Amino acid sequence: MIQRKVGFIGAGVMAEALISGMLKARAAVPERLCASDPEEARRTALAAWIGAQNVFDDNMRLVKACGALVLSVKPKVVPAVAGQIAQALSAEHLIVSIAAGVTLASLRQMLGTDRLVRVMPNTPARVGAGASAYCAGGAATADDAALVEEMLGSVGLCLRVEEADMDAVTGLSGSGPAYVYTVIEAMADGGVQMGLRREIAVRLAAQTVLGAARMVIETGLDPKQLTAQVATPGGTTVEGLRVLNEAQVAKAVAAAVVAAAQKSRLLSGTGRP
Repeated sequence: MIQRKVGFIGAGVMAEALISGMLKARAAVPERLCASDPEEARRTALAAWIGAQNVFDDNMRLVKACGALVLSVKPKVVPAVAGQIAQALSAEHLIVSIAAGVTLASLRQMLGTDRLVRVMPNTPARVGAGASAYCAGGAATADDAALVEEMLGSVGLCLRVEEADMDAVTGLSGSGPAYVYTVIEAMADGGVQMGLRREIAVRLAAQTVLGAARMVIETGLDPKQLTAQVATPGGTTVEGLRVLNEAQVAKAVAAAVVAAAQKSRLLSGTGRP
């Protein structure tokens, strides 16, 4: 159970996912969670979960109320928020940023503290199936890391990495859901071409992807081994795989991850692709 009071600056999709995940997993009680947002609709939505008394339209009130602050705003908004709250921060404050591409060095310069954790979550956290990675600043404590792991672990997988790996994480799991949605749509399109109603084709495709992912996670087998279990020589799967191989689909997916990671590297200013 999270003991520190955690405040979310920005109450968008990811903040909503983390707050709802922590509550559903009973990793936190509503009294330990706060949020601030300039939009009344977002504040109203969060108030239904954590109480109106814990939702603010003023970031400074949040800073005073909470010892751990989650910057859950868009990257371009981070400098403005940092400029607003920096003078109010103390050595007791932990800052967790989920702003893509904003490095620990940039956060340190803007906020004047190294008690920082940088996180790359992904949108499936909204349904408790996220894949998140984080790296920590030099002043972040073991308790700080444990808090972040409990928060992220309540909405899916959480792994600690070096900051040098964060661009690769962005390209793989941060952007990855969109690649999978593209595959699901394409599989459903094939089903429709062969006579299935679209709603049935989409459900079958989505469940197939879910089941295949669970097989990788729960069996611990390499994806190539699992492919071999399905691909009976001379059978239907082998014929489908032949088409995928001829189209170099695997190569294209790997290239998509690399391209997204390189773009993240450029946006974060961590170097050339």
